[in-house]
Amino acid sequence: MTSIRPYLRSATVAAGLALALAAPLTPALAGEAVPPSSAHPAPEPQQQRPRNVLLIIADDLAPRLGTYGAPVRTPNIDAFARSGVQFQRAYTQFPWCGPSRASFLTGTRPDTTRVMDLNTPFRRALPDIRTLPEYFRTNGYFTGRIGKIFHQGVPNDIGTGGPDDPPSWTTVVNPRGRDRDAEDGKLKNNTPGIPYGSAMAWLDDDGADAEQTDGKVASAAIDMLRANAGKDRPFFIAVGFYRPHVPLVAPKKYFAPYPVGKMKIAAETPASLAAVPDYTKAWKPDNFGMSARQQQEIVRAYSASTSFMDAQVGRVLAELKRLGRDKDTVVVFTSDHGYLLGEHGQWMKNILWDEADRVPLIIRAPGVTAANARSPRTVEMLDLYPTLTELAGLPHYQRNEGRSLVPLLRQPAAKWDHAALTQIRGGRSVRTERWRYTEWEEGRLGAELYDHDADPKEHSNLAADPRYASVVAELKAKLPKGPVERRTPPLNYDPVHACLAGFPGAARPAGGAAPAAGGGEGGGGLKACERLDP
Repeated sequence: MTSIRPYLRSATVAAGLALALAAPLTPALAGEAVPPSSAHPAPEPQQQRPRNVLLIIADDLAPRLGTYGAPVRTPNIDAFARSGVQFQRAYTQFPWCGPSRASFLTGTRPDTTRVMDLNTPFRRALPDIRTLPEYFRTNGYFTGRIGKIFHQGVPNDIGTGGPDDPPSWTTVVNPRGRDRDAEDGKLKNNTPGIPYGSAMAWLDDDGADAEQTDGKVASAAIDMLRANAGKDRPFFIAVGFYRPHVPLVAPKKYFAPYPVGKMKIAAETPASLAAVPDYTKAWKPDNFGMSARQQQEIVRAYSASTSFMDAQVGRVLAELKRLGRDKDTVVVFTSDHGYLLGEHGQWMKNILWDEADRVPLIIRAPGVTAANARSPRTVEMLDLYPTLTELAGLPHYQRNEGRSLVPLLRQPAAKWDHAALTQIRGGRSVRTERWRYTEWEEGRLGAELYDHDADPKEHSNLAADPRYASVVAELKAKLPKGPVERRTPPLNYDPVHACLAGFPGAARPAGGAAPAAGGGEGGGGLKACERLDP
């Protein structure tokens, strides 16, 4: 095991950092000006010990937060965003829980991890990779996990470690709350027959915050902070909340601010839905066949679950401050991927629309970031690993495939010519500040080009327009080289018979092996459609 690095930084490093911090900021893009207070970060104090790290990950959370302009009550995350740098264009490398977490926690792309489903362990392809927490652990840090950090099937794996990575952690805690048992006849399910880990199911629960799994996650995180705050050994504590992953369970009080009749659903029309090719979809039929009222119920439950999760984040951040460790702890708030709420007729994730691929990303690094700063630059989840090691003063891990965001933490509008790459089976997408370009099976099925300056909802595909041929060529060159898998067809839900055709495991042959324990989409509730006689 690598020995603990020295706590005091060299005078040469300190002097170089002081010069870097004194450099002037590049002006922000028009319309996205960085507030004046972000122009001159305070000089970094000499560290008597390495910076701690508090990594907070929500599950299935798109940037549908107050601080990102969404009509959702998230006062704690909003306040945290005002204390650091909020990235406006942060993207996952694979918009699905297992592949995304395997990617950013190993610092490598999905083509490297070879994880493109919810069951493949990343150590099958990367047996000796050092994960982000493991790298800190081998450099002398206490590393603790509470809740969902690596993939867990929800709700099945709640209360267990799921397919965790033991070398990454000093200590783990697996809370389980009353929401885990809500599927026992309590859930209100708008898509019966789909497993609970994907179903549009929800519950305005009678239980208190502290009885829910996320309430217990926050309480365990507070206990872990208290146990480590006074020690000389630095800590890396990862706190994984389960909401707003379905089933969307939260105490009743969090539903009250969201009257169901006032919930806005995606502004799609029959014409816009008819223009969406099947190969871009994860599910059929559009909107699972839900009525407008049912869609409003899910938007409401997603908002309520987000507000509940926000309250638990606030408890953890308040305790960090009470302990006085906010002054020497890097805090990151993010999610594993985005989430569709009816845009293009799709719900959830595992698709290459912007709402599924974009994530919230907020970072506060004492002595480096300034308050009220927003970065308009396009960044990747992959960039978290090298960012945190640099902020902690650790050597760069050579197997990282991302880039450190420290230059943008110091100067949020600094020049940054890097695009974000996102992929799913059969699809590859590149996102810049203005454009999204996507190819399906290397263009054999089709291609898409969207101008986000004029078409932020991605309704007007310009890929075949000869006026944009040069843009297509430029973005095409940014896509990763190499073979692309065949596109997986969308899953088919039958809302009339409340059953699902084509779901993995739905039609397992008699005597076939059961799925591996842990992971997967999670939850019971599956009803497979029986084959009808002709």
